[in-house]
Amino acid sequence: MQPDRVASAPSTVLGRQLGEELRGMRERAGLSTGTVAEALDCTKGKISRIENGRSPVRIPDLTAMLRLYGVDEPTVHERLAELARTANKRRRGSGWWNEYGDVLADTYRDFVALEAVASSVRTFQSQMIPALLQTPDYARALTAAGRRWKRPEEVEQFVTVRLRRQERLTADPPLFLSVVLAEGALRQQVGGPAVLRDQLAHLAQAASLPNVTIRVVPFSVGAHASMAGPYVILGFPSEAAMDVVLLDNPSGSMWLEGATEVQAYSELWDDASTKALPPTESLQLITSIKDLDA
Repeated sequence: MQPDRVASAPSTVLGRQLGEELRGMRERAGLSTGTVAEALDCTKGKISRIENGRSPVRIPDLTAMLRLYGVDEPTVHERLAELARTANKRRRGSGWWNEYGDVLADTYRDFVALEAVASSVRTFQSQMIPALLQTPDYARALTAAGRRWKRPEEVEQFVTVRLRRQERLTADPPLFLSVVLAEGALRQQVGGPAVLRDQLAHLAQAASLPNVTIRVVPFSVGAHASMAGPYVILGFPSEAAMDVVLLDNPSGSMWLEGATEVQAYSELWDDASTKALPPTESLQLITSIKDLDA
């Protein structure tokens, strides 16, 4: 599957995300770019560049635009303000993830920033439990095996980031997480039998959350389209917002934001979900694998 548009700079993805939301708000308010430009004492071109993600948004301008569009919810303002700060390459925002710049690549920090404002995550994983559901010991074993971080303190910092990301699952409002796992991910002995057993118990517990859905594709399904590798699809609260796909591999991360490729991965995920066991049967399989090593 060759992408027809790749976002080479994650900050561009963030800017386009913000721009699409602002465009939708403006259109719902029934205002033209000219009217907005007049209110902000700027050119129509500036408003168009903001909405296309080609120009950063100053917080005073953002505040004025939201007021003009009749958007007065504090949570919406805070979410978009953080997105604007993070999208601006000259200042990478005030999010907690910036405290870990020594161990996080720019791409990863931008992903965490996007995840922090997302409303949903859909992911397929073939070899490991997704980061949002990992136990500390499981995450520690994976991080150490990656061999990117040599010092124990770097490993611990990266594990801390993964655990802090998981707070979204119990936040208000919570992140909705839909996971499809290949059965192999449940059997890979990451960290050894005891670590895996605790991880599967944690996975079963997480499945009880109303905002978390876990499905497993059993070995018996045979070949299926998602076997080519893992992917993550981020969804956002605004109807005008675009979904974003993240593909991760040892050589780096690739962002896909074009409608064609995002739709292709959405269909890929739907296919994997269809082939997977229902949540109840998936939970039974998770529990049975865990009990094998009890």
